[in-house]
Amino acid sequence: MKIVFHGGNAANFRNGFEAILGEDHEILTLSDGLTGPGERAAFESAEVIVGIRLTAAEPVPEALRLYHAPAAGTDMIDPACLPAGARLCNAFGHETAIAEYVMAALLARHVPLARADARLREGHWDYWAGRPGALRTELGDQTIGLVGFGHIGQAIAARAKAFGMRTVVANRSPVATGPLVDESHPLAALATAMGRCDIVVVSLPFTDKTRGLIGAAELAAMRPDGVIVNVGRGPVIDQDALYAALAENRIGGAIIDTWYDYPTGEAPVRLPAARPFHTLANCLLTPHMSGWTSGTVRRRQETIAANIRRLQRGEALENVVI
Repeated sequence: MKIVFHGGNAANFRNGFEAILGEDHEILTLSDGLTGPGERAAFESAEVIVGIRLTAAEPVPEALRLYHAPAAGTDMIDPACLPAGARLCNAFGHETAIAEYVMAALLARHVPLARADARLREGHWDYWAGRPGALRTELGDQTIGLVGFGHIGQAIAARAKAFGMRTVVANRSPVATGPLVDESHPLAALATAMGRCDIVVVSLPFTDKTRGLIGAAELAAMRPDGVIVNVGRGPVIDQDALYAALAENRIGGAIIDTWYDYPTGEAPVRLPAARPFHTLANCLLTPHMSGWTSGTVRRRQETIAANIRRLQRGEALENVVI
């Protein structure tokens, strides 16, 4: 089969892919703009494309049987640009990495190792046991809210339970209570669910229905010392409402990994939002890094390779979006 990895993002999944696929195929890596010699023709004749963007700006891949996103999100892939009969699939495998990121960021708020280390190097024993004012809080005493209970939400819940946390879920489809879930709410009762939590973790994808889902009313329902974490998509939380809640100290803080503005070829260095979140002391900013580990890449390669083998054998594909 002719398989192409289109663009810089997809190229991250190219190294070692032949060994995982385990079969002899024609595999090419193409540039984002398809500007190299023969690249447009290779794109048009590919049977499988691994990539994150398919729009009217790209040539029509007439021979395409499978377009495979190497990630969960497919919001930059226009289904109308898929030729008849072609399937669109996505890949997960990032939930372990994101769950570890969330727990690490939350633990850092309760166990200030870096601060304690820096102060002791200066001779200051700020966190010495028995010292007045040195008592710390414990993550296990907290209630964590999970907005979305897919792969990421479930992975976070499992780790939260290992710390003894209470879990509250708000999800589009019903979620039964059980070992991982203490309390469950529909998204229609999102404000109520958020008000019952010390921490709210958002892992929803970006769609027309989730755009601005968490706005001023939902943030106002949070506890004054509550922390919101976004590892889903930036625009799921209204930017202006979030900035106002943080700037006015109406909530305790935020941990933000997914954003509103991203670098481009023309602007490789840029701030991640129109609002100046970078000036606020009560939020932790990271550059959409939570799911990016060697384990994530390997698991996604395995998903893509398995689907290509299924395609060859005429079997049903997994992770089908369309």
